[in-house]
Amino acid sequence: MKTDNTPWSWIPLLNFASGLPYAVIISVSVIMYKNLGISNEDIGVYTSLLYLPWVIKPLWSPFIELHGTKRKWFLSMQLLISIAFLLVGFTIPTNGFFMMTLAIFWVAAFASASNDIASDGFYLLALRKEQQSFFLGIRSTFYRLSLLAGNGLIVLFAGYLEHKYGDNTKAWSYTMIAVGLLMIFITLYNFIFTPKTEINALENNKEAHHNQNFGTVFASFFKKKQIGLVLAFILVFRLGESQLLKMLSPFLLDGKELGGMGLDTEAVGIIYGTFGVGALTLGGILGGIAISKQGLTKWMFPMFLAMHLPIIGFILLAFFHPTSIYYIYAVVILEQFGYGFGFTAFMMYLIHVAEGESKTAHYALATGFMAMGMMLPGMVSGYIQQYLGYQNFFIWVLIATIPGLILSRFLIFPKDFGKKSEEV
Repeated sequence: MKTDNTPWSWIPLLNFASGLPYAVIISVSVIMYKNLGISNEDIGVYTSLLYLPWVIKPLWSPFIELHGTKRKWFLSMQLLISIAFLLVGFTIPTNGFFMMTLAIFWVAAFASASNDIASDGFYLLALRKEQQSFFLGIRSTFYRLSLLAGNGLIVLFAGYLEHKYGDNTKAWSYTMIAVGLLMIFITLYNFIFTPKTEINALENNKEAHHNQNFGTVFASFFKKKQIGLVLAFILVFRLGESQLLKMLSPFLLDGKELGGMGLDTEAVGIIYGTFGVGALTLGGILGGIAISKQGLTKWMFPMFLAMHLPIIGFILLAFFHPTSIYYIYAVVILEQFGYGFGFTAFMMYLIHVAEGESKTAHYALATGFMAMGMMLPGMVSGYIQQYLGYQNFFIWVLIATIPGLILSRFLIFPKDFGKKSEEV
C-alpha cells in the first residue's frame, strides 16, 4: 500500500481516535457514574462488561480483513461513536439513565473495537516493518495521550461544570455532548489527512486471499509457534493493571474516612491532564526510540518493570495519605512515564504475534485476548477493593503483575525484532 501523506500527519490523530472512545467508555464512565451516585461494586462489574466488544472483536475482524478498505471502516465507525456520545449526553438527565447510558456505551464500544481493528490494520499496511517500531512509540504515545485527554482534560472540564452549576447531572450531560462534538471533528480530520490510496485487501493479494475465510484466518492464528504460552502471557500481563485502572479514580475521589485521597473531580482532571501528559509523552517516545535502536529483546523486561513498579507509589499514598498534593503528582508522573515507556514493549510484541498473512485479523485476536485479561479481573476489582481496603488492594495489584513478568522471560522472538535497519 502506498501512502500519499507523511505518517506524521495521520498517525497521531488516527490513534487519538482509537484511544479517546476507549478512555471515555472504560475510564471516564467510572468517574461519571461515581459522581452520579453509583456504587464501587456496580461500577466495577458494569463498566468492566463494556470491555466485552474488545474481547470478542476477533469474531468479526476477518470480515473487516476481507471486505472493503480499512479507511472506510474506521471513518464510518468514528462517525457512529460520535453519534453515540451525543446520545449519552442527552440521556443522562433522564430517569433510568444508568442502564440506558450503559446500552449506548455498549454500541459505542462495538464501534470503537471495530475502529481499532481497521486502524491497526491500516497502520500495519501503511508502514514498512522498520518504520513500525519507530512510529510505535509515537502511536502508543498519542493513544495514551487520548486516554489522558479523557481522564485528564475531559474530567477537568466535567469538574469545572460541576462547580459552575452545582449539578453533577447537568455537568456530565454537557460534558458527553462536548465529547461527541470533539469526535466529529477528529473524524473529519482523519477523513482529510489519512492516505486515500489503500487497495482492498482482496485486490491487493488475490492469490493469498483466494481461499481465506473466517475459519482459516482463526486456525492460522492458533498454529503460531508457542501459542499456548503466548496466550497465557497476553491474558495475565495486565492482571494488576486491569484492577488498578478501575479503582484508581474511586481511590482519588473517596474521602479519607473510606481510605481514599479525598480529591474533587477537577483536581483529578488536573493531575492527569498536566504533568501526567508530559511524563507519558516522554516515556512513550523514549520507549519507541529504544526499541528501534537496540531491538525488543534488550528492552522488554526493563520496560515491563518500569511499567509495574510505580504501583508502589499508590501503596505509599494509601498508607500515609500525605496532605500535600505534590506527592500525588510525583506518583502519577512516575506511573505515567513508566506506562508510556513499558507498554510500548508489550504492543511491539503483539505486532510480532500478528506477523504473517491476515495480520489485521491476527492482531485483533491478540488484542482481543488482551481485552479479556482486562475485563475479567476488572469485573471483580470493586469487590476485592471493598474486601481488602485500598491499602491491601494496591499491594495485591502489585503482586498480580508477577505472573506476566515471569512468563515474559520464556517468550521467543527474533533477537533484533523492532530494531530499525534503515532510515524511516
